[in-house]
Amino acid sequence: MLSEPPASALLADDTLRADTALRHFRRGRPVLWQGDFHGARQLLTALGRRTNSVPLLKMLLIPLDADYTVPLRRAPDVRAACTEAFGPPTSPKALPLRELLGVIGAHEWRVKGIEVPVLGAKIHPHYGVFAPIRQEYLELAGRAPFPTTNPTAFDIGTGTGVLAALLARRGATKIVATDVNPRACACARENLARLGHDVEVQQRDLFPPGRADLVVCNPPWVPGRARSDLELAIFDTDMLDRFLADLGDHLTPAGEGWLILSDLAEHLGLRTREDLERTIARAGLRVTQRLDTRPRHKRARADETTSLWRLQMARSRPAQ
Repeated sequence: MLSEPPASALLADDTLRADTALRHFRRGRPVLWQGDFHGARQLLTALGRRTNSVPLLKMLLIPLDADYTVPLRRAPDVRAACTEAFGPPTSPKALPLRELLGVIGAHEWRVKGIEVPVLGAKIHPHYGVFAPIRQEYLELAGRAPFPTTNPTAFDIGTGTGVLAALLARRGATKIVATDVNPRACACARENLARLGHDVEVQQRDLFPPGRADLVVCNPPWVPGRARSDLELAIFDTDMLDRFLADLGDHLTPAGEGWLILSDLAEHLGLRTREDLERTIARAGLRVTQRLDTRPRHKRARADETTSLWRLQMARSRPAQ
């Protein structure tokens, strides 16, 4: 994140070698870059070949003037991108180059949008909001049968609002989308308004009040501890467990929940299929159908499967 330029930082330019920079990083001394911007990118690439430690790679810092101008040769104009990510500028700051490149990429996505074929439209993600680059989960949600005609629906952890938009396009009514991240709520409202869908977006942790015929959730796929707001959409501390535990209290009698989840955690040894099935049963839920698909994105594992679990209340809930 943005910070004051550290007094302990080594001022360096294009003469700095990657091995030397890495030695400074391992001693706890960051580098504040003063050379050519593209030289900094080349240095970051060279560092990435020597270490996969994100904390170390974040020690290559880029200066930002009070108006978010980067005072380096051949630097891009990042003022709009930084304002979107961090709000109005205040004073000179420093930012890890690795993070600045992410800010630039997020701005380009926000401007250009991401084509979502199942919607027949583009979604424009904001910085810090999970972008629908892998879209196999949307294809599953596009073909899963609705529990009833024109169902009321909740979209839990809406992110960009892409699932809420898909539910609206398929005929769901009175849709409420929620997210704990204020950035995500703003992003979802903007996308849904642009697409012409009347969806209520609420900033809240998990469920809105009341019940719905269909409750959809695509939680983070990897169990772990989120170290920043940006990691909340990647690492799941307890969202999956809490969603399943409370789902029954928010379904209409014949309603169903859609849990959209990759088995990536199973391949990584972080969760077993049996663990997931026990959690579902312990919540008093039963699986009525599971729709599977293999992701086609280049970043997906060859053996990975993404599933949509159709869940309904069991006839009787087990004792807690």
